[in-house]
Amino acid sequence: MAGDDVTRTLAAMGPRLRGVRERRGVTLAAVSGATGISPSTLSRIETGRRKPTLEVVLHLAKEYGVALDELAGTAPAPAPEAEPRGAAPHSFGDDKAVLPLTRYVGGLHAHKHVLPAVAEPPGRPRQVSHEGYEWLCVLYGRLWIALGDQDLVLTAGDVVEFDTRIPHGVANAGSTGPVEYLIMFGPQGERLRQRTLQPPGAHR
Repeated sequence: MAGDDVTRTLAAMGPRLRGVRERRGVTLAAVSGATGISPSTLSRIETGRRKPTLEVVLHLAKEYGVALDELAGTAPAPAPEAEPRGAAPHSFGDDKAVLPLTRYVGGLHAHKHVLPAVAEPPGRPRQVSHEGYEWLCVLYGRLWIALGDQDLVLTAGDVVEFDTRIPHGVANAGSTGPVEYLIMFGPQGERLRQRTLQPPGAHR
């Protein structure tokens, strides 16, 4: 593997490690307790500010139960599975589903999150903080977001953006069904750039 390939592979591992951890619904503190790697080191690796060593990658691959080639991005893509007509696209189960929507290295990363229905209103969402900037858009349902000392309930079409160094957490605020939302995350603080198109002839 050429030097440039090694650099790109290591740079891509951070977002992949973060995606694997989020899909398993575990915190940096929990991973730290299981592996002995400090939360700050894990955070820096996930946000691309530190390259992981082989020892760290081996520990994390074992903890997450994933193969090294999956973290390196060299695993073959799984064959698509046919779904019965009319079947639900996802099984919600008891935990949220996180579906990565981007596979490239660096820059903004997009995920779709699905929180399952709840029988009764939950307690205030547990908050976390980390480097980066986040843009969140609710697609369906009612999402409770605790941002610092603020509490907001967002519904379909609502959008919020914030610095992820502010403690934040989310929960399903409704009891009638799941809540679905999109996240665009800039691990280095990247933000969306809004561009407005002028109607034809407006420049004349």
